[in-house]
Amino acid sequence: MSGLPGDKNSASGLAQKKKRGSGRRTAIVDIGSNSIRLVVYQGPARVPAILFNEKVMAGLGKELSTTGAIGKDSIALATRGMKRFYRLCIEMDVDNVQSFATAAVRDASNGKDLLNIASEIGYDVAVLQGEEEAELAALGVISGIPDASGIVGDLGGGSLELAMVDQGRVLERFSFPLGVLRVADLRAKGQDALKSKVRKMLKKTGWDKQGQDLPFYLVGGSWRSLARLDMFDSQYPLPVIHNYEMEPRRARRLVSRLAQLNRDKLKNVPGLSTSRIPTLKDAAWLLSLLVRYLNSSKMVVSAYGVREGMLFHTVSKQEAARDPLLLATEDTGAAQARFPANSKLLGKWIADIFSDDPVEWHRIRQAACNLGDVAWRANPNFRAERGLEVGLHGNWVGITGPEREMLGQALFTSFGGGNDVFPGGGKLASAAATRRAIAWGLAMRLGQRLSGGTRTPLEQTQIRKSGKKLELTIAGDLVHLYGDVVAKRHGHLANMLGLEPVMTAV
Repeated sequence: MSGLPGDKNSASGLAQKKKRGSGRRTAIVDIGSNSIRLVVYQGPARVPAILFNEKVMAGLGKELSTTGAIGKDSIALATRGMKRFYRLCIEMDVDNVQSFATAAVRDASNGKDLLNIASEIGYDVAVLQGEEEAELAALGVISGIPDASGIVGDLGGGSLELAMVDQGRVLERFSFPLGVLRVADLRAKGQDALKSKVRKMLKKTGWDKQGQDLPFYLVGGSWRSLARLDMFDSQYPLPVIHNYEMEPRRARRLVSRLAQLNRDKLKNVPGLSTSRIPTLKDAAWLLSLLVRYLNSSKMVVSAYGVREGMLFHTVSKQEAARDPLLLATEDTGAAQARFPANSKLLGKWIADIFSDDPVEWHRIRQAACNLGDVAWRANPNFRAERGLEVGLHGNWVGITGPEREMLGQALFTSFGGGNDVFPGGGKLASAAATRRAIAWGLAMRLGQRLSGGTRTPLEQTQIRKSGKKLELTIAGDLVHLYGDVVAKRHGHLANMLGLEPVMTAV
């Protein structure tokens, strides 16, 4: 990465900073039709953590339908934003900067002017063609929702990309010049104009027939903002938008709600970006028509899109096949462990007790074990709350809302929350699932207290169900670890499972 124009020390400054670097970092600069965004990632390539995220609402595509060009004011905003982002990449020790542009730059008569400016700053911008953008958006959805099967819709400012996905594969891809900044002009011609456009568009895909009864995956800031409004209206108990599901009829409901709400009321919706408010009605109308004509079974929100698709595209097949939830929780847990991480061993240690769990719960239980040390450095009076926060609100993907409640509950219990459901919990997960998560937490709590967070005691002890007993078998002089506190926690777990606690020394 070269230095910024006019700053002769930029390149050398970056080289010097590399010596102080703290792990590989990748930045993506997304030059979209509505916004320009910088996201800096660090961590496992399969699920890197976001270190920084900022956008500039440059509106590159807002004049395309009338002038065919990017406006001067938008170019000025974009230039300032790109310069700031480039400088931040230097200060953040970024190893690799990737940048791409979408519909506005692709379609504008003066798109090359903006590309030249970006090149002078130091970017090597890839201009994505429509089908490429659709494929990357689909890959982004697959990376965050591995079992996704249905139709991905990525709504940008200048274009709408659609892709069919099936169990990790991207099938047909399409791109249409129907971004949210262009919908208003169609609606101004009468509601039938937008309906006619959507029908013709879907007829080209053939999905107006074969795409029926499939989930519709929502990608893009405008549709995520609509989901925020729906979460607010439905009093959804989690603030996390990824994997949030809506019934198709909710799309039409959002059209009606937006007709009733003014800007001041929309500002009170948690997590809703005020910069998205002007385009919400147009986004809602387009979504309502799409899910209606596709007869979608449900709408599912993806926090991952083109940017994450670019990252996912670069990983090996072996890496891509890894479970994103387990990988991310393992990485986070290892970074905060008191001793060399024993999360897999803890998961194995308690697994026999819960062998009759539904298969889909096994990974949630292991994810909880992966995070089994995340709250030890918190104030003792707030460890349960800290564990809950990490599990419930962590930036995890590959997990549903009910599963988040189970993860949070297990950690809440493990760090001292007792047998109680966490405050506000039990609204998404079933009573049986919540009770099971409490049992996981008690088992983790026993294992952590017995071992002190170390490996050997878990390697040389075993806990299992034997008839009506919960038997803890301890080898050799490790029997001295079975003190009063351990015995008490053994009893708590046994009582939860309706068993008698028994310790056997061998």
